Amino acid sequence: MFSYKGLEQKLYERNIGRSDLTKLLGLSSRTVAKIGKGEKLSRGVMEKLADFFGCAPDELCREISSNPMLKTLREEKEAKISGGLYHELQVRMTYNSNHIEGSRLTEDQTRLIFETNTLNVGEGVPVDDVLETVHHFRAIDYVIDSADEVLTEDIIKKLHYILKHDTKDSTLDWFAVGDYKKRPNVVGGRETANPKDVPARMKKLLGEYNAKQDIGINDIIAFHAEFEKIHPFQDGNGRVGRLVALKECLRFNVVPFIIEDSKKAFYYRGLSEWDNEKGWLTDTCLDGQDTFKKLLAMFEIEAN
Repeated sequence: MFSYKGLEQKLYERNIGRSDLTKLLGLSSRTVAKIGKGEKLSRGVMEKLADFFGCAPDELCREISSNPMLKTLREEKEAKISGGLYHELQVRMTYNSNHIEGSRLTEDQTRLIFETNTLNVGEGVPVDDVLETVHHFRAIDYVIDSADEVLTEDIIKKLHYILKHDTKDSTLDWFAVGDYKKRPNVVGGRETANPKDVPARMKKLLGEYNAKQDIGINDIIAFHAEFEKIHPFQDGNGRVGRLVALKECLRFNVVPFIIEDSKKAFYYRGLSEWDNEKGWLTDTCLDGQDTFKKLLAMFEIEAN
């Protein structure tokens, strides 16, 4: 489906109707009917319309996802609607994902920052906790905007940049914001990919993943586990990985999962034991999926 909201606005500004386009631009009545039905127009017709109105084609038309979750998120984001699915996703995922990684901000403080763009934090809260909270809001926006796109290294690196730019880490010469790590790191006492091996391993992981047909929740969980094993960035891997999982769930119309901070121990165990027992991480993510399903039910949005 396609939205011609921009075109309708241009028609309104010029005080002309859709039917007038048949005479003004020589469009067929069938073509004009497609606009009303939200059907795709040919590139030539879009260029003709854009030239007539003196604007870019994408100002006149944009594709609307048939995925009810993604459609709702995009509509609420664009209209800046508060109190809906977009609002709750931003607050709940940002709070939990950051808290898992050690942020000291409470859910109420996170909500206040999102809703009012103001602070009411106690003493001793690091500035980076606040910055990374705001950055995470923007990262979710990026995920919603790019959800339909094939997952690439550029998208993953962009998410890392959004999260970590302007933080204390970004002032370190060796900390590669928006790029793969330069120094070896460990997670939970477990070695991760050597920096020199990261580009090849990421290309292989993405190649195998994108070659799959009919991707579902288990494929997305498996990608998440393998991504965290590689641990491609110096820091921020958990948050980037969970954002990537959100994007891919939205891309394939799969109910996303929100890992709650209270389930952190189960989540970490699932990641560390993935090679031996895949059920632990899978069960934790499915529990997080149930959390998201409750949100969908609250707002009466169809779940796949």
